[in-house]
Amino acid sequence: MAQKAKDKEMNLVIVESPAKAKTIEKFLGKDFLVKSSYGHIRDLAKKDYGVDVNKGYEPQYVVSVDKKEVVRELKSLVKQSGMIWLASDEDREGEAIAWHLSEVLELTPENTKRIVFHEITKEAILNAIKSPRQIDQNLVDAQQARRVLDRLVGFELSPVLWKKVKPSLSAGRVQSVAVRILVEREREIFGFEAESSFRVTARFLIENEEGKKQEVRAELNQRFKTEKAATAFLETCAQSTFEVDQVTRKPLTKSPAAPFTTSTLQQEAARKLGFSVGQTMSVAQRLYEAGKITYMRTDSVNLADAAVGLAVEQIKNEMGSEYVQVRKYKTKSKGAQEAHEAIRPTYLNQPAVSGSAAEQKLYDLIYKRTIASQMADAKIEKTSVNIKVSGSANYFQATGEVIQFDGFLKVYIESTDQEKEEEEMPGFLPHMEKGNPLDLDQMEARERWTQKPPRFTEASLVRKLEELGIGRPSTYAPTISTIQQRGYVVKEDRDGTPRDYRALVLKSGKVTGSTRTENTGAERSKLFPTDIGMVVNDFLVKYFPNIVNHDFTAEVEKEFDSIAAGELVWNVAIDKFYTPFHKQVEETLEKSERNTGERLLGDDPKTGKPVSVRIGRYGPMAQLGDGSDEEEKPAFASLTREQHIETITLEEALKLFELPRDLGLYEEKKVVVGVGRFGPYVRHDGKFVSLKKGIDDPLEISLDRAIELIEEKREKDNKKIIRAFEEEPGLQILNGRWGPYINFDGENYKIPKTTEAAALSLEDCRKIINETPKKSTGKKTAAKKSTVKKPVAKKSAEKKPATKKAVAKKTTTKAATTVKAKKK
Repeated sequence: MAQKAKDKEMNLVIVESPAKAKTIEKFLGKDFLVKSSYGHIRDLAKKDYGVDVNKGYEPQYVVSVDKKEVVRELKSLVKQSGMIWLASDEDREGEAIAWHLSEVLELTPENTKRIVFHEITKEAILNAIKSPRQIDQNLVDAQQARRVLDRLVGFELSPVLWKKVKPSLSAGRVQSVAVRILVEREREIFGFEAESSFRVTARFLIENEEGKKQEVRAELNQRFKTEKAATAFLETCAQSTFEVDQVTRKPLTKSPAAPFTTSTLQQEAARKLGFSVGQTMSVAQRLYEAGKITYMRTDSVNLADAAVGLAVEQIKNEMGSEYVQVRKYKTKSKGAQEAHEAIRPTYLNQPAVSGSAAEQKLYDLIYKRTIASQMADAKIEKTSVNIKVSGSANYFQATGEVIQFDGFLKVYIESTDQEKEEEEMPGFLPHMEKGNPLDLDQMEARERWTQKPPRFTEASLVRKLEELGIGRPSTYAPTISTIQQRGYVVKEDRDGTPRDYRALVLKSGKVTGSTRTENTGAERSKLFPTDIGMVVNDFLVKYFPNIVNHDFTAEVEKEFDSIAAGELVWNVAIDKFYTPFHKQVEETLEKSERNTGERLLGDDPKTGKPVSVRIGRYGPMAQLGDGSDEEEKPAFASLTREQHIETITLEEALKLFELPRDLGLYEEKKVVVGVGRFGPYVRHDGKFVSLKKGIDDPLEISLDRAIELIEEKREKDNKKIIRAFEEEPGLQILNGRWGPYINFDGENYKIPKTTEAAALSLEDCRKIINETPKKSTGKKTAAKKSTVKKPVAKKSAEKKPATKKAVAKKTTTKAATTVKAKKK
């Protein structure tokens, strides 16, 4: 009994992640045991959408299969503990995790305390223990509303897409708006027609007081539409003199950017470090859980007074008091859901931390941005000089900046997403006064083109979503990840294409012209909507305009904020959306036509058969023939990666029917090139080799190049195989992305890190295979017919949404009660 009583004095702290548990455990005494729930322990059931529409949209939760063991362990520890501390994150998702734990573990208010903190430091944890609170049901309801609404939209829209567009598609509320933004930009680019003009730049020389020549670069104040006009101007300048006509000096101040929010961190990490949005959040999560930065999901730019004080002290010590300028930043975004701080280092006296290279880089970025936010403005003098051309009304303009006081620039300069057409002029200008003569060294008129609208990067898409009020700090990364996983969007680099341009040079009084070549249109880490993404978007815009409407989606986000503030009953908000939406779904299934984005390109000159393109079972495809000829079926060909249903021409489509084509023989076996569901390939001896994206064209590739690719693949495969066994052909030891592993009958098995892979015998491999726990295989549910019905519709069920009192009662019902009710 004494032992049991001692156990009952134990304090059990439950957090979401093992890393967080490990950090917190260091700060609490022996009377505290810290355990992880490994995120959410339960989710909506798959059956009937997991939502009872006729009972006020009551969620039907089930414990996830992979969390049953975690729940068993936590239940056992709860029985041994006197007090349970729920320490999940301080946001809606974290509050929901705490509530689910309370429900499933059957905790009571007497033995449960909710604690929150926005940084994992000893002081923050101990303060949280001193000031616990109850679970905030409003925050739980806001998260519940988002989850239920997204489930209803996804589960009802997806079958519509299966029937009307293509099987296996899916749709989502916020994701569909993100895809629409990308599709609209892509169509802007498709319709863009570049216009050329001639940009004139000059390099002048001016003599300083010491008699030395200094260089001045300048640009003409206008561009010429034609080569003839540009040539005429340069010929005039061959006889002209040049002098300084006007010098303007203007003092400027630059202020630092605010400390990081989730979205600004994602944007700046992309620009400065090349991180994807998902990578940024993953690295930031590790830094937070290790106690190195404050909570990374926030839309607040505020800094705590204590943090400002530490920043000021650090700036004074490192740079001097003249670099200090204390600032209070205010969050501009409406409905900011997080009450805590901006993202900052927990200890501002630590300019660097240990960890992986990615963690150190991201920490450095956060540290510098935070310190810079409390530093003095930079003082700059901007000089603008107009250079007169004798015999012409035009003038050249040179600009330069001189930093009088560097201020925050000493630490941090914010990047931008702007894509500049030209290299910037040098930032320094020599001293000049009105009337100073200038010698022309060289003048050039170069043909330039107007720039197409830029495609979105992950970071610039996050900024756009934030501007439109769509999504919140916790949703940006999952949204962008989801639209890529679904195949609606691809993130990739694309090589540019060669383009000729004209250049005219005036040197030593003579004008010469030449044609040069440049690479244009290269893209790096940009988001491209796929054909299937564009077709799905068009279908949703036509039949579900509100789902992909920016303003409507932003309004739904505001309603979630109102629920979190306790101003709106969550199921009333859901009903307002769902009732008309469900009617839309039923009408669309009944009345809409099938939409595969089909486009008729024309007739094949040889056969007279129609040629069209559309979305097929495995993606975009071309079709030759319409099936009207009973004796000859239509021919089909997949489009290449670079081709689009909306822009492909008849000639380009007809070339696809030349594939697959025989290139010849290699090692007395056929070499064939074609395009399949995974892209262009070379096939030889029953093996497939992918063509290099942006380098190899399946319609142009030669036999020699194909043999190169075949040999490259062989060499790579040989390096991949560490060891094979004649007596067991289905078993190999292979080199993988994360190190050596065993492959046996299509299954992979980890090799212990301390084991030398090449030294493993067949018996050793069999032992590892036998000792590896078997994976649980869930039964695959057969695809249902493409019909949509209201989930869990019952005649006796309530038709009106529940009142706030009823909702509160339902949402606090224990999971165990739900299970008992079902058994009855």
